[in-house]
Amino acid sequence: MAECAAVMEKFLKNLLSSRKGYEGKLYSAMSYASLKGGKRLRPFLTLQSAKLFEASEQYALRVGTAIELIHCYSLVHDDLPAMDNDSLRRGRPSCHIAFDEATAILAGDALQVLAFEILSDPKTHPDPNVRVALVKGLAIASGGGGMVGGQMIDLESENCDVDLETISRMQRLKTGALISFSCEAGAILGKASVEEKQALIKYAQDIGLAFQIADDALDYFSSKKIFGKEIGKDFYEGKTTLPLIIIFQRGNNEERSFLKEIFKKKKRNEDDFSETLALINKYKAVEASFKRAEYFVNVSYDALGIFQHSEEKNVLQNLTEFSLNRSF
Repeated sequence: MAECAAVMEKFLKNLLSSRKGYEGKLYSAMSYASLKGGKRLRPFLTLQSAKLFEASEQYALRVGTAIELIHCYSLVHDDLPAMDNDSLRRGRPSCHIAFDEATAILAGDALQVLAFEILSDPKTHPDPNVRVALVKGLAIASGGGGMVGGQMIDLESENCDVDLETISRMQRLKTGALISFSCEAGAILGKASVEEKQALIKYAQDIGLAFQIADDALDYFSSKKIFGKEIGKDFYEGKTTLPLIIIFQRGNNEERSFLKEIFKKKKRNEDDFSETLALINKYKAVEASFKRAEYFVNVSYDALGIFQHSEEKNVLQNLTEFSLNRSF
């Protein structure tokens, strides 16, 4: 994965080279939001999935870049005050803090349309049918029926009682849709069979769920230095995530009433967080969350059983552990 990240970094750097004139600030913000960050999981999945079918690595790199640009744009917009209001991203100031809100919005917009410009270019694949399939697939994965829809559910669920089914759906859309397409894109490039494509989508969906569940658990467990963003953000924003649902399932009536009162507040304080954290620890909610994530890791591993034994298949199966161990 480190090798893929290095190649992706070089490709993005060339793609987002600095510009002169009034738009120079825009390209600086686009570079800031896209470079020096993340494990590049999504393009890695595209590259590895394409290798299963011996598809061109150069084509896969371009498609992986497009997917990563969509991911980066989503992070820029998610961090805005109108959305999640995060001041820290990948261990450094968010784009709107480093620049300003207007520039961050425009940078996100520009990253998004650049992704589709790349996919529509014949350099990505000589077959126009393949390019159309890629454009359509990424549009679905990143739009209202995918990533953006998941973000809407996330915003609407703040300070509300939501169940496990709603949280799972939000996770499948907000995080899982783009991860799923990352694998599907490799299958599209390799002109895989329907069965092979569905197996990769299933694998990626479960990886995405494991990834998001681990993310939610780390909000009550990790440190800013390790996690790269502020700890407790979900709690302070009033978001109901799996660790809290576990408390509701395991806690007594008094504890459930306590949590309901906390989440009725417009703002929660450090004392609220400390008391909630005590309940998280009492009922081992973080451990239970990781156990559920582990279940999806195992299911994702089995989804690749359709493919013959190969180094490429082994890489994808070994990647399942990354979704749980990425913060340690």
